[in-house]
Amino acid sequence: MLKNRLVKNIRRVLDSHSASSQMGKFEKEAKDLLDAIGGKENVTAVSHCATRMRFVLGDGKKANVKAIEAIPVVKGTFTNAGQFQVIIGNDVPIFYNDFTAVSGIEGVSKEAAKSAAKSKQNPLQRIMATLAEIFTPLIPALIVGGLILGFRNVLEGVHIEALGRKIVDGVAQVKNGQPVYNTIVDVSKFWSNVNDFLWLPAQAVFHFLPVGITWSISRKMGTSQILGIVLGICLVSPHLLNAYDVANTSKAVIAKDYTWYFGILEFHKYGYQGQVIPALLSGLSLSYLEIFWRKRIPEVISMIFVPLLSLLPALILAHTVLGPFGWWVGQGLSKFVFAGLTGSFKWLFGAVFGALYAPFVITGLHHMTNAIDTQLANDYGGTALWPMIALSNIAQGSAVFAYYLMHRRDEREAQISLPATISAYLGVTEPALFGVNVKYVYPFVAGMIGSSIAGVLSLSFNVTATGIGVGGLPAILSIQANYWLPFLLVMLVAILVPMFLTFFFHKTGFLTKTEEDPELQAEFAAQEEAEFAGPSKAESSPEVKAADSSAPVTITSPLAGEVKELNQATDPVFAQGLMGRGVVIVPSQGELVSPVNGRVTVFFPTKHAIGILSDEGVEILMHIGMDTVNLEGKGFEGYVSQGDKVKVGDKLISFDIDMIKKAGYVTETPVIITNSDKYDVEELKQLPQAVERGSQLMTANPL
Repeated sequence: MLKNRLVKNIRRVLDSHSASSQMGKFEKEAKDLLDAIGGKENVTAVSHCATRMRFVLGDGKKANVKAIEAIPVVKGTFTNAGQFQVIIGNDVPIFYNDFTAVSGIEGVSKEAAKSAAKSKQNPLQRIMATLAEIFTPLIPALIVGGLILGFRNVLEGVHIEALGRKIVDGVAQVKNGQPVYNTIVDVSKFWSNVNDFLWLPAQAVFHFLPVGITWSISRKMGTSQILGIVLGICLVSPHLLNAYDVANTSKAVIAKDYTWYFGILEFHKYGYQGQVIPALLSGLSLSYLEIFWRKRIPEVISMIFVPLLSLLPALILAHTVLGPFGWWVGQGLSKFVFAGLTGSFKWLFGAVFGALYAPFVITGLHHMTNAIDTQLANDYGGTALWPMIALSNIAQGSAVFAYYLMHRRDEREAQISLPATISAYLGVTEPALFGVNVKYVYPFVAGMIGSSIAGVLSLSFNVTATGIGVGGLPAILSIQANYWLPFLLVMLVAILVPMFLTFFFHKTGFLTKTEEDPELQAEFAAQEEAEFAGPSKAESSPEVKAADSSAPVTITSPLAGEVKELNQATDPVFAQGLMGRGVVIVPSQGELVSPVNGRVTVFFPTKHAIGILSDEGVEILMHIGMDTVNLEGKGFEGYVSQGDKVKVGDKLISFDIDMIKKAGYVTETPVIITNSDKYDVEELKQLPQAVERGSQLMTANPL
């Protein structure tokens, strides 16, 4: 019976392919998607970008994710910022047209869709989304700072018996009745100087963190980023009493040297080094003031008065109201969490936090922990929260790894689960969570249980990190050296327990209904069969057939600038490789040229993205900037049309880098081989590095 159903499904899909010439290319798929998202009445707004359909749904629960992801043209789904996004790829403009035709729904601009999406978010979701957008650009610096602090801790904080007793003024040092031994910096002048030098970047990251926060806020709000930087500098100026010295400075000195007197009013000259909440509040006040004055001051004089009337009031508020209040709130929150981490019931805190961190990632609440972690590290010299976050990464990675081991002979599942395992072990759990664990439930539960146990053990051993470092397995580099051994033991628990539970749940049938659903599996199998049976667009193209060869295809750089690994892209769809392998280029010049000989297959009306099919069959997508579709073509000029033949070096698009940045968007440009499944893609070595237009960027070797 199941076999007959499978055959019918295969025939149904194949028949739809043969009939496609009589209808829109994706008419059937569009109808299937419309049904799967709950019908026309469930769609509040729909738009698209370069790779995805973006829906605002009346009721998100009506969207049948399994049915949607079973549609052959769909590469994946996810929900972000109130939008249900369906990843299509290069053909999204064609798909979008077919969808609006079959649904009768008039599409809206991306900005309108975003506005509609915000209306679907509750206040907590909006706060979390805002925090995510603020802290995400800061994470690379925080990681670097955490790793440097960890390395410095090894140099100056690890007492090694082999280096001999520590002698001060001729007296052998003793602590708590135990001999004190030398550290590396005690016996080596070279490493002592290295340690001293490394204080510069560590201090730059954490002491001057408010500068980064106020800059990121102005960037996110679309206001003047330089004013955000100036405000941040005014929060950490050497003219102020360093935040780290406040507790050790007498009231008399503060009253004499670090107090402003304005008649009956007086305010302390406190710096806010390392403080998160004061910087957040101050930065938001600056941005809202600037937005307020922009609407009311004539453009002819706005250059003078908007910055003046925004910065000065924000600075006054920062040092009189917002800063002190934020300091009080930050310290209160830090003390509350610290009490949970160190109190009598820390085992319960560890169990609950360990179990819930993965659900936090799904909801976006995990972004709040960045602020809390940073505050803890600044207030107490370390954080016990970060080790548990890293252990949660490991636990979810181990669960998906166990799933991979059980399904490694299933090519479809292996292609998803193995990369997700590697990603989770390196601290990025979204592919594991959304691709496998949440989808099948039981690996997710196994990871939560393992993470909960690991959280209890971590707090029981008092494992502490110097600050925010890398997640997953490499997180040990951010752990204070005297806790390395306990952390290694707890890591082992976070690896073994989720793997065991995943195997156990699968064997006993616990929560495995989704995985074992025969109808779903039959539909998956039918679609895969149809995909294998139907020729790809590249294979059916006449010019591709003529040029087809087994020789490697060289892709040259379409831009001059700095080329980086794709995982450094701002957009997670590109960074996680969902669209294919490639690189991301930060352009130094606003001219994009063709990287191959071929044909323009996709060219967006907004001119911010273009797709090319090379003569050899390589599909290449180039997307200038992130969210630049919002500019609606302003700052972009195209020199080709869809369907045009192009050669290497032909000018495709010119764009105004300064204008794009001024509008608040990044200019980084992913260059993606969207049919990477047909090629072994080799990128430039030793990334990042500078690149010139026309120089070799990647090589695609046919599989």
